[in-house]
Amino acid sequence: MKLSVLDLVSVVEGGTVRAALDNAAAAALQAEACGYQRYWVAEHHGMEGLAGAATAVALAHIGQATTTIRIGAGGIMLPNHNPLVIAEQFGTLAALFPGRIDLGLGRAPGADQRIVRALRKDTNRAAEDFPQDVVELQLQFAGDPRVPLQAHPGKGADVAIWILGSSLYGAQLAAMLGLPYAFASHFAPDHLDAALKIYRERFQPSAVLDAPYCAAAINVVAADTDAEAQLIASSMDQAFVALRTGNPGRLKPPVPGYRESLPAPARAMLEHVRQVSACGSVTTVRAQLAAFAARTGVDEVIVAGSFFDQEARLKSLRLTAEAAREPVAASVVS
Repeated sequence: MKLSVLDLVSVVEGGTVRAALDNAAAAALQAEACGYQRYWVAEHHGMEGLAGAATAVALAHIGQATTTIRIGAGGIMLPNHNPLVIAEQFGTLAALFPGRIDLGLGRAPGADQRIVRALRKDTNRAAEDFPQDVVELQLQFAGDPRVPLQAHPGKGADVAIWILGSSLYGAQLAAMLGLPYAFASHFAPDHLDAALKIYRERFQPSAVLDAPYCAAAINVVAADTDAEAQLIASSMDQAFVALRTGNPGRLKPPVPGYRESLPAPARAMLEHVRQVSACGSVTTVRAQLAAFAARTGVDEVIVAGSFFDQEARLKSLRLTAEAAREPVAASVVS
């Protein structure tokens, strides 16, 4: 099973942005040592608890700490940006870390109206232009003369473009353009199966890919025991609830019995958005990852998750890689 990592670069309660970035670099180094394929950082704005807003800058820090693992955006919300500037940023990263750069592109602005105003962007119009902007980025990296202003750095850069999605739109676009596709099932599980089906059925071979190549994300917390993993995961649970109730903040420490303490509507919401998860010991995570892989048939499984304690995070990456290396009995998967 091929594994990759999606990192929100969480800032913990009592911590600093610098510590969050250093922790991300250390986690990427751990992922590299464990054989993960790629390490992605997601763009978010105006959130005190997330330090990946300047995604290209965060990736440069991670790239300096690693040597072989692919690094990239998972993703850049393209409606927030001018394609020329993104081509320059990721062209620069490709010059610094040749053969290692991914550029995952999302259509959703990922911003509330305050951030839309701060970005001075008509994100609704920009979202409509998303397919054209993706093609423009492809042409920029190819050094195509049809682009009136070439990006430098950027022209001729070796950057692998992915389309990201949490609905059916991205699957259709990725299939039409013949690009790799990644689905955000770690927080938007409802359309996972339909999106992958559309992508595979409608895929058109391109200069990039002869056949569909897809990934999907799953929340993973691995620890020595199921109980320990569930306790560690309560930090992520708190972050989900805080975000959905309009009160996001820094990542909080684990709370014993957190889910059981929630009112029924909040617990139901959390269980719904977290349904694509693997949480427990190596044995438990192995079975849950195998079931997810069997359900989706994806080429890569993207491991997501937020950890208050850095050592628990590094251990989870190691145990998850161990779980993915060893096969699970067919009776367990079924």
